[in-house]
Amino acid sequence: MELWRTNRLERINLLEGSVSSGKTWISLVLWAFWVSSMPEDKLYMMCAKSLTTLKRNCLILLQELVGEKNFQFSISSKEGYLFKREILLEGANDARSESKIRGLTLQGAYCDELTQFPQDFFAMLLSRLRVPGAKLIATTNPDSPLHWLKTEYIDRQDELSFLDLSFLIDDNTTLPRDYIENLKKEYTGVFYERFIRGKWVLAQGVVYSNIFDAKKHVTDAEFEFKPVYYVSCDYGTQNATVFLLWHKIVDGRWICEKEYYYSGRSEVKQKTDEQYCDDLINFLEGIHISGMIVDPSAASFIAALRKRGIVVLHANNAVLDGIRTTATFLNKGMILFRPCCVNTIQEFGVYSWKPYKPGMTEDEVIKENDHAMDAVRYFCYTHLATAKVGTSKLRG
Repeated sequence: MELWRTNRLERINLLEGSVSSGKTWISLVLWAFWVSSMPEDKLYMMCAKSLTTLKRNCLILLQELVGEKNFQFSISSKEGYLFKREILLEGANDARSESKIRGLTLQGAYCDELTQFPQDFFAMLLSRLRVPGAKLIATTNPDSPLHWLKTEYIDRQDELSFLDLSFLIDDNTTLPRDYIENLKKEYTGVFYERFIRGKWVLAQGVVYSNIFDAKKHVTDAEFEFKPVYYVSCDYGTQNATVFLLWHKIVDGRWICEKEYYYSGRSEVKQKTDEQYCDDLINFLEGIHISGMIVDPSAASFIAALRKRGIVVLHANNAVLDGIRTTATFLNKGMILFRPCCVNTIQEFGVYSWKPYKPGMTEDEVIKENDHAMDAVRYFCYTHLATAKVGTSKLRG
């Protein structure tokens, strides 16, 4: 705020660092003060990966900070007014998003979770900031050091009009100490380095190393259950097809009661969609499930399931966000597995990050020993994260 008051902000201003460090709060305060000091007849923009995340992470909070009288917005019309300045609202969910902002002339822009943006969108957005004194204010958690934001902007900040401010969770004095300590325990490995220590580090080795612990996560203990079941599925033709049966425990945790694992390649015999449907019915043994979570790319199998009366839910198959979410639920002890889930337990020990090679621009996993891992990820990222079980915000 002192940098703003003394006119020392740069053209690009990035607030980066650990989760819950206060980046979003102070960036919105900064944005509000800066916009209020700029011309009323110019255009401004606020954007996030999607309009939904923009509303949840920023717009509601901004309205609380400055008051509804000073900030009104409409997601349906994709616009708002902040101190009488028109604010365009936009999502940057894929490479085609940059076409949405071509031709604009902007005085300023605000970006939430910048590492989630396509590079083309960000480059186009910067080109739209063509009014004298135009500025961009953005927030992000660290990502891979191979990410375009790190290599093309942060690492070149001495060549650019670029301000990079780092925040750590311990800087946020408004948080109770026990909350901070518990949050730190929820992350390990690369996620701890990025989301707690604020480091841009490579993902290396086994994905769930020091996260999945058979002594903690595999159990044959008895529980009190709710009559709620889901199945998550990774469907393959030559690759393995996996069904995982999830049962809800009364305390809110979930346990994978059993697995189905069939590899057409290993068995040298590929099954049809109808045969897999038959296997699913036998696998369920009369259990009624609330839904079956399936990768939407398995179109023919989904059609066959629906003919059998199975409620199909399209899996959110975002790999990196799904892995991060799964790791969070593992750390919280929110998902457990029965000893009979042999293939799933085995995959936890070998599912690995792809070693760095020149030309890589983001974290990648090795597409081997990943079929049960995909099914686990679909359940965590599609159902648990949406249901907000155990956490209200996995990034921030």
